[in-house]
Amino acid sequence: MHWIRIDQYFDGDPANPRVLSQPVPCMHCENAPCELVCPVGATVHSSEGLNEMVYNRCVGTRYCSNNCPYKVRRFNFLDYRANKDSTMNLQKNPDVTVRARGVMEKCTYCVQRINSARITAEKENRPIRDGEIRTACQQACPVEAIVFGNIADPESLVSRRKAEPTNYSLLGELNTRPRTTYLAKMRNAGPAPTA
Repeated sequence: MHWIRIDQYFDGDPANPRVLSQPVPCMHCENAPCELVCPVGATVHSSEGLNEMVYNRCVGTRYCSNNCPYKVRRFNFLDYRANKDSTMNLQKNPDVTVRARGVMEKCTYCVQRINSARITAEKENRPIRDGEIRTACQQACPVEAIVFGNIADPESLVSRRKAEPTNYSLLGELNTRPRTTYLAKMRNAGPAPTA
């Protein structure tokens, strides 16, 4: 089960192509096509604008997956709760609910980390600081290419990145208004320098 896909594109000479990679998680669209088709309302928008799943409401029709232009939803065919071995249970993250077999799953922007940071900030009577929430993919990315934050705050790092001229939306022409966007990679196409 995975919640982020790495698409690979090849450019240049077929004998020695340049490989381009693009991570594709759930886009958390503002006009989410997956929400409209769910017959039980299991995929909804949170008060913060995240596209969330109500797993105990999902009946696994897979309509959301069919309607997602990014193809980032996965059907849980396996029962991960079945293993009662105590040592196997130790490898599971206690902050994440293990979902039942037969539900749709997707990237949640690590909602458990968002909730943890929110609770800490409320206890300290302060707003959540920029960069305080780090998603699992952001934490695992060795080149810090993934940035997460409050897009409503114009001073946040993610808002500054979204304001860059190289920022683009994957399949932006569909008007899904995805919150996950990308920065185009810039390359010097000029001739190689001579010595």
